[in-house]
Amino acid sequence: MSKTTQSGSEPPTDPADDPRSNYDYQSSEVEEPELVDDLEAIVEGEVRFDTYSRNLYATDASAYHQLPIGVVIPTSVSDVQAVMEYCAEHSIPVLPRGGGTSLAGQTVNEAVVLDFKKQLDGIVDVDPDGETVTAQPGITLARLNNHLKQHGLKYAPDPAWGDKSVLGGCIGNNTTGAHSLKYEKADGYVEEVEVVLADGTVTTFGWMDIEALHERADSVGEDAGIEERVYAVVSDILRNKTDEIETRYPDLTRNVSGYNFDKLLQDVKARGEVNVGRLLAGSEGTLGIITEATVSLEPIPEETSVVLLTYDDVISAMRDVAPILEHDPAAVEVMDDILLDLARDTAEFSKLVGTLPEGTDSTLLVEFYADSIEEGKQKVADLLSDRLPGYGAAGEPSEDGIRTDDAIQAVDALEAYDDDRKAKFWKMRKSGLPILLSRTGDDKHWPFVEDTAVPAENLPEYVADIQELFDEYDTFASYYAHAGPGVLHIRPLLNLKSDDGVEQMLEISDAITDLVIEYGGSVSGEHGDGRARTTWNKKLYGEEIWQSFRELKAAFDPQGLLNPGNVSGDFDPTENLRYDTDYEFDAGFDPDMNWDNENGFQGMAELCHGCAGCTGHQDTTGSVMCPTYRATENEEITATRGRANMLRRAMSGDLPEDVFSDEFIHEVMDLCIGCKGCKRDCPSGVDMAKLKTEIKHEYHQREGIPFRDRLFANVETLYRLGSTFAPLSNAAMKLPGTGLFMEKAMGIARERDLPTFKRNTLKKWDSGRTPAVSAAEADRKALVIADPYTNYTQPEVGKAAVRTLEAAGVHVEIPDDVTDSGRPAHSKCMLDASRATARANVDALAPRVEDGWDVVSVEPSDSVMYQNDYLDLLSGPDVEAVAENAYSVMQYIDTFRLDEALETATKEELSYHGHCHQTASSRDHHAVGVLRRAGYNIDVLDTTCCGMAGSFGYEAEHYSMSKAIGRLLFDAVEDSPAEEVTAPGTSCRSQLAGTDRIEGKPPHPIEKLETALQ
Repeated sequence: MSKTTQSGSEPPTDPADDPRSNYDYQSSEVEEPELVDDLEAIVEGEVRFDTYSRNLYATDASAYHQLPIGVVIPTSVSDVQAVMEYCAEHSIPVLPRGGGTSLAGQTVNEAVVLDFKKQLDGIVDVDPDGETVTAQPGITLARLNNHLKQHGLKYAPDPAWGDKSVLGGCIGNNTTGAHSLKYEKADGYVEEVEVVLADGTVTTFGWMDIEALHERADSVGEDAGIEERVYAVVSDILRNKTDEIETRYPDLTRNVSGYNFDKLLQDVKARGEVNVGRLLAGSEGTLGIITEATVSLEPIPEETSVVLLTYDDVISAMRDVAPILEHDPAAVEVMDDILLDLARDTAEFSKLVGTLPEGTDSTLLVEFYADSIEEGKQKVADLLSDRLPGYGAAGEPSEDGIRTDDAIQAVDALEAYDDDRKAKFWKMRKSGLPILLSRTGDDKHWPFVEDTAVPAENLPEYVADIQELFDEYDTFASYYAHAGPGVLHIRPLLNLKSDDGVEQMLEISDAITDLVIEYGGSVSGEHGDGRARTTWNKKLYGEEIWQSFRELKAAFDPQGLLNPGNVSGDFDPTENLRYDTDYEFDAGFDPDMNWDNENGFQGMAELCHGCAGCTGHQDTTGSVMCPTYRATENEEITATRGRANMLRRAMSGDLPEDVFSDEFIHEVMDLCIGCKGCKRDCPSGVDMAKLKTEIKHEYHQREGIPFRDRLFANVETLYRLGSTFAPLSNAAMKLPGTGLFMEKAMGIARERDLPTFKRNTLKKWDSGRTPAVSAAEADRKALVIADPYTNYTQPEVGKAAVRTLEAAGVHVEIPDDVTDSGRPAHSKCMLDASRATARANVDALAPRVEDGWDVVSVEPSDSVMYQNDYLDLLSGPDVEAVAENAYSVMQYIDTFRLDEALETATKEELSYHGHCHQTASSRDHHAVGVLRRAGYNIDVLDTTCCGMAGSFGYEAEHYSMSKAIGRLLFDAVEDSPAEEVTAPGTSCRSQLAGTDRIEGKPPHPIEKLETALQ
């Protein structure tokens, strides 16, 4: 097949390059214009010192916030070198930044930020035989591993956010992950790094014989450059600090606090060589700027097996970790009662949690690597034979299996060997965190002591002491994550907007540092030092090692310009907090919709934790969120995180611009296409679509509603007129110059084909016929809504819905008094209009729902409007009844298994693109299930929004963005083995129509179901 393209000229790769676009991802207010001019003259990449960019890069996933000087997006090593040389000459700090996923604040600083994720994200070379790969720092770990999969290899460190975090950040943070029992940390995989030093020098650090290092160090003169001074300091450390390193560094595989002198020492002992490049792992950008890295790889394991052990309390689970480690697992993950309770309350995991023994308080998920399923079962059986005697394991234990002497702690177990079940176990382990992060009140779970680590044998006493400490401060936290290597994710609940909360944060950090030292641990086992923990490194390591840290920093960075203050600095962990006692929030208006969360609109506007869950790519993260970010490839302002941070900053008075200014609306709000993906896919559940609707509604109240918005909002009237005057109305739209006139006069993109109106509407067809199934003989009664699109432009879809439902034994009527759901007005943020429509529809439908009727929509966005959005607009039992009894047509058939009454026969292959609103509300699976039972072989496309988003794709200024999003869908269709695609959304089918792969609009799933009827 040829590449799927839309007919007509292709829009620019960057939508902002379209001259019609009214956005460029920046604000017009620029800081330090002379500095901008200087940098633009020496780099090919972008230089952004505008107010928006500075605020976008002022936060990461931590509790901190600090405005950078500006942002540079380099396109080459030469760009990085030029920036560093200039900044060194003018004593300007520089901060290299990856995905901005840091939890300790290490990518927040007053510096010139170098954003590597947008441009320097390629693979340079793969050596499968040598099991190494060379790549640029901005490539995500997921894309890196996708490329390596063909060779049966992977980059082993596997942080949970590997589809958002990047290689440079992974090395800079010395990242690891759930499988560190096998793979340890990033420093062990660094073979060679290309580095821009603090004076702009470009050099390479790799393996060097230890004697060669000492000889080189001995020849260093007073005028030596940075690289030679670094060798001298490293040589001195390895000659004179060995005993102190062995004494002060904790005996842990998961220590990432401070500079990793211990790794250098291990390498020298193991191979008589030293790799200075490995010092950059965990350096958080304070020693040099990595522009290319060669890292070693690991074979992908053939098989994995998983067992979930259950316990009466978390301390019992902690007691079992050390003996479980004797069985050489690949991972041991803990979930406590808080997370289990959260998982129990979710539809996805309630059934699985329900299979656990009554009284289960905590679980340990244990995974093994194996060469075969049989070996995996045997490893699980050996573990269970030791830790849960009498349990009937699926496999047979080996005769020489390990038997420990520790007391039995586990109560029961669940095994998993097939991919789906294993994936469900792992997903459940991660399920509670989003709800932990979903608190919209002032009290939040903050990550300042989240990843402390202690030896596994000390976990029971350590956790008991932490619980006692939290009781003293009247707070609590969940205990979850990597129990095997002794790393527990602990987020105390605190209000950092209060003096008491900030003081408690400092006191808890200090007390837990003391506990960590007492139990032989580290203040950071995974997420680094940053602003949160740098201050505790001196207490952890002692004065001598601390001074060596500072000497190394001075050798690498004589002026202290590289991410100053981190690792060996003097940060106060309570300064530069995102929320503090001076923080004030003022929305500047009274929200119009129902907000049933704590703190209402403000709580939602402050909900984003900056975790970067919205910054994954379509090919590695999938699902819906965030379409504009995925289309623009790493434009921070187009992600939910970017919009949420900008909104919060504006409404807390920290952004000089009014949130209701034209520029803020165009750059920040209008590029949210209302797909609703963030409501589900964001780990915190930030509902940006709803926030945008409130903001734009208030903007309309202040500035008036443009004519085009009124036109798009009043689709029912517009389409009725088009239908009344068809075919003349259709012919008029095809006259030469009509498209250009529509664009000039109303801002409707000239490239878009307008709808073709039908004179014989769905209602006219229905008015002259008798329902095939009477109310008396039917088990169910359905009101099929004749929405404007179905009624006036595609009545064939409505007819298919009616005929199919009747074939399934449903009594069907099409009501005359309900047409438009209010979705068009709602999507244009015209809440007065959408509420009036919702009220009229609820008044008409509620009595019939009470009488046993179901409300069925052909258009998926309408069904979600009834089910969800009406509850935002109205209150009371009537709207709740309508919402509860509203369905999309395929959801209706699936929910009540109406297709069991249908005789179907087909073996066709179809690719299926779900509507973003249904996908985001977890209702997209219904059509797939029905079509598969009908006999279709369905390839479910893992796609985001189609890009049309109602009227968005028709708007001239948004046409190129719409097409850029659409290209993600076109590529998925092209890659599908199916020859035909089906999609329930009118907008989706319009976007797909006219491509090389598809002739005309694709069919609605209900049409394909009708086709399959015998």
